[in-house]
Amino acid sequence: MSKSISIFDTTLRDGTQGEGISLSADDKLKIARKLDDLGVHYIEGGIPGSNMKDIEFFKRVKDLHLNAKITAFGSTRRKNSQADQDDNLQRILAAGVPAATLVGKSWDFHVHTALQTSLEENLAMIGDSIAYLKSKGLEVIFDAEHFFDGYKNNPEYAAAVMSRAREAGADWLVMCDTNGGTLPHEIRDIISSLTLHLPGAPLGIHTHNDCELAVANALSAIEAGARQVQGTINGYGERCGNANLCSIIPTLQLKMGYSCIPGDSLPQLTNTARYVSEVANVNMPVNQPYVGSAAFAHKGGIHVSAILRDSRTYEHIAPELVGNKQRVLVSELAGQSNVLSKAQDMGLNLDPSSEQARKVIDKIKDLEHQGYQFEGADASLELLLREATGEMNELFTFESFKMLVEKSAGKPVVSEAFVKLKVGGETLYTAGEGNGPVNALDNALRKALLAHFPQLKDMHLSDYKVRVLDEKDQTAAKVRVLIESKNFSDTWSTVGVSANVIEASWEALVDSMRYALLGQMSPEVTDLLDLGQRGLVNH
Repeated sequence: MSKSISIFDTTLRDGTQGEGISLSADDKLKIARKLDDLGVHYIEGGIPGSNMKDIEFFKRVKDLHLNAKITAFGSTRRKNSQADQDDNLQRILAAGVPAATLVGKSWDFHVHTALQTSLEENLAMIGDSIAYLKSKGLEVIFDAEHFFDGYKNNPEYAAAVMSRAREAGADWLVMCDTNGGTLPHEIRDIISSLTLHLPGAPLGIHTHNDCELAVANALSAIEAGARQVQGTINGYGERCGNANLCSIIPTLQLKMGYSCIPGDSLPQLTNTARYVSEVANVNMPVNQPYVGSAAFAHKGGIHVSAILRDSRTYEHIAPELVGNKQRVLVSELAGQSNVLSKAQDMGLNLDPSSEQARKVIDKIKDLEHQGYQFEGADASLELLLREATGEMNELFTFESFKMLVEKSAGKPVVSEAFVKLKVGGETLYTAGEGNGPVNALDNALRKALLAHFPQLKDMHLSDYKVRVLDEKDQTAAKVRVLIESKNFSDTWSTVGVSANVIEASWEALVDSMRYALLGQMSPEVTDLLDLGQRGLVNH
């Protein structure tokens, strides 16, 4: 039995059918290059002629000279027509691709209801279309739509569909769980039966995630004899999504002994997943297996104590194998091991037996009780630990700020902030306008600090989230603000908590700038700076 699995990526076609996902031609080209670097075998680019983006993609992708086979998607010829006269098949040929995916009906219910034609005509549509594209030199992947539902309803006809596709010369016979309702044991049993009917047939699997089983079903299919697996990066796709290649590839390669992509490419998996997420402008679930930021994150003190001795105690693989990394979270559940691990990562000297270590742990737990959450705010945590160990030189001292928000009839709201700071013994008083209070505060604070710290011009706020902590208090409720900031080389998050959303935002905003300046000041400038307070709330 061959242990090599062909990886067919349909992020650029099936993945874009997911709600909220829209990719431009440039986006598709960027992702295609990234997928090629990862080492997938097929990249399904879209439907030729269906829209201007796909037309542009197929035209420009040739210039990338990728190793992966670029594949165009289309359906079999129309009923009661000729393949060589079919517009859809002509558009596939015009795309100039080496391979085509043809979808055809394998469920007799769909043949009668959706196509409204006879079972024999459907077989002719499949055979004619595949044979025509093969005669033009294309590799043909036949996607049997609703195959498993069709097999359960009429196994003889579903098998006949595959037989006709194979006779016509299809290079791959792909079984699709289009509605995502089949269970793993059904997948295994049906494929096992099909392989008896079509021994040696080149089978593939295409699953959807409507029962949260797309990955399990794909793996079950591989075990039963499929040798191509179709899916998308991060599981993007319509309804509940497609099979997630970011879970399938490492499971096959690291746990089941199959070869999917080059071994030296596997550590690119996490970066690829996050890159596609950024281009698609979709937040990745933190708990996504293998590639999520929480996939190897540890919170409970007992767990952390164990992984510091041997990571195998609570990690099923070494995260570096897929390009991820181990993270230790600090929260109200934190034990001494968590804090010591974080301090060690930051290069801080924190004696585990010291009163200093006990105090910082107690402080973190008290702050979490107040509503702070440092799991997603590593920058605020690092500032707090540096303060506790005496390794934090404050660069500016907060004195006060004022806010003015004005709304006139028929005019947009105008926000203006006035900030008073002390930097290096000099008192600064600046004003800034913005399209909201936080934007105004950000502009005023930057105006005060840029003359002293020009590197702040390279950072910007990339995300801003507000969470109500105690809903029963309604408009008087305490809120937690999380701010994500970026510069050319790094991304970091900071947190603030208050019953006043502007105060919470200010605290997170100040922390973001304090973190941006860590390690960037010359000793001469640092010596001039006063040892100040953290901001409105002193941790």
